[in-house]
Amino acid sequence: MLAALLYGQEDLRLEEVADPTPAAGEVVIQVGTATTCGTDLKVWRRGGHAKMLKPPTLFGHEAAGQIVALGAGITHWQVGDRVVANNSAPCSHCFFCQRQEYSLCPNLTWNNGTFAQYLKIPAPIVQHNLLQIPDELPWELAAMTEPLACVLHGVARSHIQLKDKVVVLGDGAIGLMFVAVLANTAEVLLWGGNDHRLEIGKKLGAAQTFNYHQIPDIPSVVKELTQGWGADVAIEVTGVPSVWETAIASARPGATINLFGGCPRDTKITVNTEQLHYNELTIKGVFHNTPKYVRSALALIASRKIPFELLISEQRPLKDLEQVFYEMKARQVIKVAMIP
Repeated sequence: MLAALLYGQEDLRLEEVADPTPAAGEVVIQVGTATTCGTDLKVWRRGGHAKMLKPPTLFGHEAAGQIVALGAGITHWQVGDRVVANNSAPCSHCFFCQRQEYSLCPNLTWNNGTFAQYLKIPAPIVQHNLLQIPDELPWELAAMTEPLACVLHGVARSHIQLKDKVVVLGDGAIGLMFVAVLANTAEVLLWGGNDHRLEIGKKLGAAQTFNYHQIPDIPSVVKELTQGWGADVAIEVTGVPSVWETAIASARPGATINLFGGCPRDTKITVNTEQLHYNELTIKGVFHNTPKYVRSALALIASRKIPFELLISEQRPLKDLEQVFYEMKARQVIKVAMIP
């Protein structure tokens, strides 16, 4: 089959590899659509990921497709089932899993390789995070289950109250998903660097949008809009350390700051200890998702209550994948639906 392999920093190659064969407890799907992701872009630019993969490796982690092969012992799935698989599953046995803190499981089973014609799903993911999708749901929407699950996990950890003023820093797909999910609960102030993406943010329910190229002093503007205090909740989704600091500076006393965007390995930020202590700030990192939110994400997508199709810039054949990543790097597209 044709598949994308990541060899290192901005070194992505399409190669012919052997078709996958399922072992016991596994299934193989024919990929209907694989969607690109901001995490994929970061991994491609950095040449690796602290948790999910190490090159050389099959690449990509968002896809939906149809089961074409079953491993021994599979009785609750059939060839032809339309499914979406999360890119991980917890072990269910460790210290963290016993406390239902599944995203902290040190034994997460990761799965990469969605930018290919076929994808093998490991047994733990089949057991915990393989879901059937409705016949009428397009592949490209179902494929966004994983990132939306991460967002729903992030929302739950942010303790947002009705009518809170929430600052979202970043207008990528994840930032726009946060806007879409929060729009009916909170007043969302979206900051980004691309006017087209900010317009999509408005369509998804952002109360106000701001281009940081034109208005660089984010904390001052946020305080002007919040009676001088700052946001009730600040959510950072860029993975840039300086923006983590901006998120903290944009928050009011008593606020929660969700540092959602993963930064490069071993980077550091500076936190004002006086501000942290006397303002009683809650600063937290939020990572990945859990089986609960994988199911909630697919249900929300399938409800069609939110036009997540606005995040799909276009459809492209798999042979265009490398060019698509250069276009993502140039911020010309948001998510692209890759068709094997």
